[in-house]
Amino acid sequence: MKLDPTTAEGYEEMGNDHISSSEDTPMRENAFAISDSEKIDKIQDKVKDIMEILGLDLEDDSLQGTPHRVAKMFVKEIFGGLHPDRKPNSSTFDNKYKYGEMLVEKNITVYSTCEHHLLPIVGRAHVAYISNGTVVGLSKMNRIVDYYAKRPQVQERLTIQIVRELQQVLGTDDVACVIDAKHLCVNSRGIRDIESSTVTAEYGGKFQDPSVRKELLNYINLDTTF
Repeated sequence: MKLDPTTAEGYEEMGNDHISSSEDTPMRENAFAISDSEKIDKIQDKVKDIMEILGLDLEDDSLQGTPHRVAKMFVKEIFGGLHPDRKPNSSTFDNKYKYGEMLVEKNITVYSTCEHHLLPIVGRAHVAYISNGTVVGLSKMNRIVDYYAKRPQVQERLTIQIVRELQQVLGTDDVACVIDAKHLCVNSRGIRDIESSTVTAEYGGKFQDPSVRKELLNYINLDTTF
């Protein structure tokens, strides 16, 4: 039986199935109508309400500053990638040394947040591209991963967004990304399977060739049957 996504049961089922609605992060048109400081003030009040509803004593020295700390963390840190002003400036350079093989930046740390339960996603991203005459600084690849990770996410969308951004920056379809990550919404609640992780991949251009894909997976030491 298909569940109604507008009900509590439907919301829970959708969250457990890690459904993504779009390649783009769902955002309201007026998402940036107020400043970060205003957002922090408003979120602080809401966090305080939640804590009080849970029965916590906000007069306690340990808890007094929690609403502000959480609000600041949401806006400035773990969801900082929602703001387009924080998008990294990815300068490119001519490939003067004519390097024509794939370049792989592996084991990029991923810290993101599941958009269904607002719990952490922690893992590694492996990003690769084949230059068509343009290269990008290595640290920029890490910064792109970090930017798109710092928002409520599903792993499939994050993988696609990283590839799409690098394709645009480099002017080539020949970009790939593989992410292997643990979801605390699976590891710490629900089924509570602490061993499982999720692997997603997006292959563009030449990486859709099985031999090129196998070379990439060999570089990052993942099962080449994936």
